[in-house]
Amino acid sequence: MFTPYKPLIIFYEKRGCSGNARQKELLKKHGISFETRSLLDTSWTKESLSAFFENLTPQEMLNPFAPQVKEGHFDVNAYSKKALIEKMIEEPILIRRPLLQIGEVKLCGFDIQKLNALLHVKMPNPKNINACLSSDVCEKV
Repeated sequence: MFTPYKPLIIFYEKRGCSGNARQKELLKKHGISFETRSLLDTSWTKESLSAFFENLTPQEMLNPFAPQVKEGHFDVNAYSKKALIEKMIEEPILIRRPLLQIGEVKLCGFDIQKLNALLHVKMPNPKNINACLSSDVCEKV
């Protein structure tokens, strides 16, 4: 009997993030299994983190909901891509999440269109799937 290849999926999250919880629930609802890892506790290197940001601008790499960004204390335009990656290694809360590794493919953010193509599913694109809602209560971890 032929069993189709299912790539290992790694979901790098901020534990306690309700946005990441919604994203994981959508994956589960569509039969997609994955392994979760802490985005904040992973020992990132320039090489390992850069792989998630190919063809992205610094603005696309940055977590717009990071406290220092939301409070206006962080100017992404002051950083080159390389400098931003170095800053993200020091302060991983700045990384747009989730980071997803699907086999050898690495993605930054929860892009439904890309995920549907890579995983051969038809997940809907809920309005708030990538939002940090003011009504959300994120656990401090």
